[in-house]
Amino acid sequence: MNVSTRWLKDMVPGLSGSPKELAEHLALRGAPVEEITSPGEALGDIVVGKVVTAGQHPNADRLSLCEVDGGDGVVQVVCGAPNVKAGSFYPFAPVGSVLPGDFKIKKAKIRGEVSQGMLCSSKELGLGTDHEGILEIHGDFKPGQSFVHALGLGDATLDVEITANRGDLLSHAGVARELASEGDGRVVFPDFPDATELAPEYVVDAKEAVAGEVSIRIDDPDLCSRYLGAVIRGVAIGPSPAWLQERLRGAGSRPINNVVDATNYVMLEMGQPLHAFDLDQLAGSSIVVRRAGKDESKFTTLDDEDRTLTDDMLMICDAGGPVAIAGVMGGQNSEVEEATRDVLLECAHFDPKSIRSTRKALGMSTDASYRFERGVDPEGMQIALERCAALIIATAGGELDGPVLDCSPHPFEAQVVDLRLSRVHRLLGIPFDARYVTRLLEPLGFTVGGETDGVLHVRVPGYRSYDVTREVDLIEEVARTHGYDAFPSDLRPSRPGTVPDHPLFQLEDRIRAALVGQGLFETQTPAFAPANEGDVEVANPLATTEPVMRVALLPSLVRRLEYNLARGNRDVRLFEIGTSFSRTASGCPPHEETHLAAIVTGRRTPPHWSVADEALSIWDLKGLFAEMLETAYHGGARLLPGSEVPASTSEPVRGLASRLDPDRSLVAVSDDGSVIGWGGRMADGAVDTPPWAGDVFTFELRLPDEPRPAPVATYDPLPHYPAVERDLALVVPDALPVGDVDDVVRTTAGRELEALEIFDVYTGEGVPEGTRSVAVRLRFRSAKGTLKDKAVDRSVGKVLQRLEEELGVKARG
Repeated sequence: MNVSTRWLKDMVPGLSGSPKELAEHLALRGAPVEEITSPGEALGDIVVGKVVTAGQHPNADRLSLCEVDGGDGVVQVVCGAPNVKAGSFYPFAPVGSVLPGDFKIKKAKIRGEVSQGMLCSSKELGLGTDHEGILEIHGDFKPGQSFVHALGLGDATLDVEITANRGDLLSHAGVARELASEGDGRVVFPDFPDATELAPEYVVDAKEAVAGEVSIRIDDPDLCSRYLGAVIRGVAIGPSPAWLQERLRGAGSRPINNVVDATNYVMLEMGQPLHAFDLDQLAGSSIVVRRAGKDESKFTTLDDEDRTLTDDMLMICDAGGPVAIAGVMGGQNSEVEEATRDVLLECAHFDPKSIRSTRKALGMSTDASYRFERGVDPEGMQIALERCAALIIATAGGELDGPVLDCSPHPFEAQVVDLRLSRVHRLLGIPFDARYVTRLLEPLGFTVGGETDGVLHVRVPGYRSYDVTREVDLIEEVARTHGYDAFPSDLRPSRPGTVPDHPLFQLEDRIRAALVGQGLFETQTPAFAPANEGDVEVANPLATTEPVMRVALLPSLVRRLEYNLARGNRDVRLFEIGTSFSRTASGCPPHEETHLAAIVTGRRTPPHWSVADEALSIWDLKGLFAEMLETAYHGGARLLPGSEVPASTSEPVRGLASRLDPDRSLVAVSDDGSVIGWGGRMADGAVDTPPWAGDVFTFELRLPDEPRPAPVATYDPLPHYPAVERDLALVVPDALPVGDVDDVVRTTAGRELEALEIFDVYTGEGVPEGTRSVAVRLRFRSAKGTLKDKAVDRSVGKVLQRLEEELGVKARG
């Protein structure tokens, strides 16, 4: 938002200070100034020159020979631009002046003709990039007057950064309210030169307002809650007076003509966009606010572009069809032109979401749409219309014809928010009394209606109705206006909380600690995803390439992995804890789950000269996956080979199992049989990896909504008696998971089994085809005494017998 410091000082009586001081104050209020510019700072030598005559250079086809009045007499100037013409005004650099870039103008002879000065382009003055033609300035000027003063370039312009929730700051009045406390606490609207005060009558109707031959009707009140229209007859279109042009230029706006300039002035002053229609071009002298019809697919806007309409776009129409895209831009078929004599002045309140949707669909943005989609003041419309009408009459002549038409199907009702002084004290840490809070809020436009038992009843003005809806919003306003720098910096007394974190948060902390200990880095990726990675659509996506919410975390991690590999990072270990979204019944919110996902590739250990590099394998992934499964479910889930569960019926993370190598994949299953996660080696081609990259391993696991408490650590005394070990060589079918053997052994060996260790796997000579030899070490120990060999042999015999009966596993002879 470009803000003129002169304009601000005219609106805030008593406001002083340099532009830098004003910028510092705005920054403390939460509206930082990105840049302070003064376009005329280096143009002090430039004057307004009037071209008296312009003709062909006698010795050059592409040069003109002009006589220019620069205030000190008429001099001859050679000009190379094709657009110079007699009777027009241009910026003139006389002999001896210096242009930006330290370019000094000297008397010169060009193709045999003397040139005593230079007519300048925008680029030569540092005001733009156009170098093809001389900058023509429109208005009533005196030759020799300061160019900087004529164009209002001596003003300092503040480029204020406006957040999306502060649409009220998109006006000089909004910024002036933030600075009111630096003056005498008031914000005033400056009087217009030669203006008469208007006191029009209003014809108000909820459906259709009619006065004489002019009518206004709103057919879609959900998208337009109020529409004002004033008829001004007998205007004369022409340049705006110098003061108005200077003010607009000081705010970064280009003057066009007196009627359009009046609408732009009020928009910059109050933040309310307005539009002027040529009344004679409106069929039936009527305005109808409605959605575009199915047969109204094309519309030409003021910028001479053909726009494609859809039937959900709000249009301003007359009896014959659309004449403007509501809140965005007017049409060529009703444009105010030099021949216009009667205008209909529009002031409307549109639904911000509708304007944003239309603007994005059309791929365009205007000053009007930028303000409407952030919310304009529903209470300031009448003042804005009357000021604009008065300014048009003062600069273009004419008179107000009849009453103002006010079609208002949904009148605005201001909200009253209760503000507890005790709550202010609790949140901000220091006490505030009612009188001081009132003094802080009222310059911003809030009305404090009184106090009841320490509660203030605060009426929220219309221009803040979008972002101030709760008590805490008012407390933020108190803190801003009091000044964040005014709060004490010492630590106040506090009482630590005794309520523990939710079990899910505690589980996430344990998972983070475990994975970081394994050398993984945590990532945080956006929940928005491409269309093929989810089914929950976003109503207003930030990017057209990410229109849905993700159903899984893995695709985002894959993209982060590819990003790292593309930059030569061979060893990548990433994990993320985030939310997944899946569609539910129509009209219901989406189902949300907390997921853990990890992806790894590269070397098993950091490189060192003393050992050879060893790549990560599926067993590393299985160990990591199993550890996280145990941490999250405490024995309430188990890992199975991926081939044992049909991906088409049980996959919880859609699109994940299909990207895994089917021969090296795992599935996590809970005790109730539901699939809660998948993992394994990424299939060839599933990840865009360079030729030198190793295998990529990943898993994704759904975390429980209500995790079980973590097991309490218990103390076991050191054993007093020796252990007895037995080594078994078991012939296990290739199709049988060793985990099944592990389960049978542990449940059969008895309480004295202290540990089970698989220490070797052998295939080859002496082992039947289709089987492998698995070496298992069993360690037995008793806390009551030394075990005898016969007791241990009985336990081993029971284990072997059950293995053969249930699994067909025999001891290798």
